[in-house]
Amino acid sequence: MEPTSSILIVDDDRDIRTLLADYLETNGYRTFAAADGAAMWKVLDESRPDLIVLDLNMPGEDGLTLCRKLRAHSTLPVIMLTARSEPLDRILGLEMGADDYLPKPFEPRELLARIRSVLRRSHSAAANAAEKASLIRFSGWTLDLTARHLLNPEGTVIMLSGAEFRLLKVFLEHPNRVLNRDQLLNLTQGRDADPFDRSIDIQISRLRQKLGEDARLPQIIKTVRNGGYVLAGSVSVESAP
Repeated sequence: MEPTSSILIVDDDRDIRTLLADYLETNGYRTFAAADGAAMWKVLDESRPDLIVLDLNMPGEDGLTLCRKLRAHSTLPVIMLTARSEPLDRILGLEMGADDYLPKPFEPRELLARIRSVLRRSHSAAANAAEKASLIRFSGWTLDLTARHLLNPEGTVIMLSGAEFRLLKVFLEHPNRVLNRDQLLNLTQGRDADPFDRSIDIQISRLRQKLGEDARLPQIIKTVRNGGYVLAGSVSVESAP
């Protein structure tokens, strides 16, 4: 764990904000707290947290809306807190660009483990990108490993969430090779899938949308029946100018 890592907790429940802040600070993190979207944007204007813990159900702008707006211009990692009885909320959270989700009620130590895992992946990806400073080109598109964004064939920047970036990078590192859900989840998040985990399918759906793919007949990330997914076509790696 990086001793200077800071976490922004966005939840309208003051008791939860206080509990999580105390627990995370005890475990070496610096924390910020916000009760709603307006307070969240104020914190982001004044500081740069390393990760956001964002409650889905809040009055005014809910977590889904805030995550979607954040993803329009930032790859800051987000862990979404969702209601255990609403699996659709978890799916929507991932579709809006959350890097992970945790259903309520939860043990603070489980959230701590998720935070450490997401930050570890984020820091590792940033370090690798800085070392390689490479561009990966495929099917007219370019993944910039330094800026951690996607460029379409016209050169327009397409922002990716941290989870989307890792998933696309894994596909580009294994072109024309069928990867099943378990392999993709292990390569992107370092864990195995449970039978009901559909997070990879959701992230692939989001990637296809950003790549302008026809969901019924995708040409770049293809579905292999009873096999998984494959990134089709040639891939080239270049040093960034």
